[in-house]
Amino acid sequence: MLHPDVAPGVHRIEDAYTNWYLVEDGDRTLIVDAGVPTSWGSLQDAMRTLGRDPDSVEAVVLTHAHFDHVGFAEKARRELGVPVWVHEDDVPLTRNPMGYAHERGRSWYLVNPGALPIMASLLRNRAFWPAPVAEVRTYREGVLDVPGAPEVVFTPGHTYGHCGLYFADRDLLIAGDAIVMLDPYTGRRGPRIVARAATAYSDRALESLDALEETGAHTVLTGHGDPWTGGVAEACRLAREAGVD
Repeated sequence: MLHPDVAPGVHRIEDAYTNWYLVEDGDRTLIVDAGVPTSWGSLQDAMRTLGRDPDSVEAVVLTHAHFDHVGFAEKARRELGVPVWVHEDDVPLTRNPMGYAHERGRSWYLVNPGALPIMASLLRNRAFWPAPVAEVRTYREGVLDVPGAPEVVFTPGHTYGHCGLYFADRDLLIAGDAIVMLDPYTGRRGPRIVARAATAYSDRALESLDALEETGAHTVLTGHGDPWTGGVAEACRLAREAGVD
């Protein structure tokens, strides 16, 4: 489902409780994250609704490479001819998106009543079977040479190479899963880090909230859940208070 203009020139698309974003930069377009495999159809629909030329897409930037964020990345690379960018520490995950490190077994979370509708939707949308990305460009720090020119905010913990993207001119932070408004593994809402079932090391994930906070962004867009417009400092405070599931 398309949610237009959640920030200046930024559109949120939600498929299977998972967000990904279109960022407009004049006649250029950036895709941040790539949802689930069926999100390819959502991309076509969103571009038509927004009146954007598919040829305006110049890059896909992944905040991290978990299975529910690389869905159509390889298809975009092949069919649109655009590069897929990922932090160098997450390159192995682009080859095997289900091979992510986690602190706790996933079985209990998968039958948690709060998570059941989310897991069922992910299953219907083939989220657990994304195509590996055959070729990537890597980033580490600095400002990316892509539409919108976001600054990389290194936030390891959820994955080894997780990053947020800060758009200073829009007072906007796309935080990926460094902080979320909905935890897919518990169904709990409100600012928090993702449960241990999908987090490589939660202590580092909590420490990485400091890097998010340093941006001072007013609007925070996350990998799951609604936009947060109460300032990144308050979102991080609530996430620390929520702790780790």
